Amino acid sequence: MAFSRIVAAVMEGQAGDVRRYTTDALAQGYPAEEIINKALLPAMELIGQQFKKNEVFIPEVLLTARAVKAGIYALRGQFVPAQTNKKPVRILIGTVAGDLHDIGRSLVGMFLNIKGFEVINLGIDVPPEQFVWAVRQYKPDVLGLSSLLTTTMPAMLETIEALKKAGLRDRVQVLIGGGPVTKTFAERIGADGYAYDAKSAAEWVLANAPRSRGNQN
Repeated sequence: MAFSRIVAAVMEGQAGDVRRYTTDALAQGYPAEEIINKALLPAMELIGQQFKKNEVFIPEVLLTARAVKAGIYALRGQFVPAQTNKKPVRILIGTVAGDLHDIGRSLVGMFLNIKGFEVINLGIDVPPEQFVWAVRQYKPDVLGLSSLLTTTMPAMLETIEALKKAGLRDRVQVLIGGGPVTKTFAERIGADGYAYDAKSAAEWVLANAPRSRGNQN
């Protein structure tokens, strides 16, 4: 089956095969979003579970992420935002200070982008003051904070506190996520939302972000 071939190729880190099988699935009439939801995202979830159990390690995860990116790249032309006079929802994302993990945040950014959102990616190891500067500079609707280490999770609270101190907290919704992050933690630090993967992040933005940026200054 088309989806199982894609999943197997992702798990093996075969980017070329993933790209080819994804293109084949499109040619067979499978919708792009179905390919993402039933092949690419499940494969990433599976590798994530194996990583948590120490069944695979960083090199394998990196190869898997590269393979998923190849599949998403093959699908990019399939996502055409609806024509509208409203500006797209703008999302600012970054991995918090002290954390150098890039994979999950990048995949979330790509998924949000192909969903039609405007994504500004600040990268890794972003200190609170840089998030504050970027919120002031870009005026996003949503700020996405990522942490893959329990030791860097406090930086999420520090970033939210920095936004409060700068008088910007009420101007942006804060969505957090990452391996060790939970909904309970999000509520505890005063974040507006929590997402456990790229799909749930997009669903949260669709449900909670403003429909238009026309009233932004």
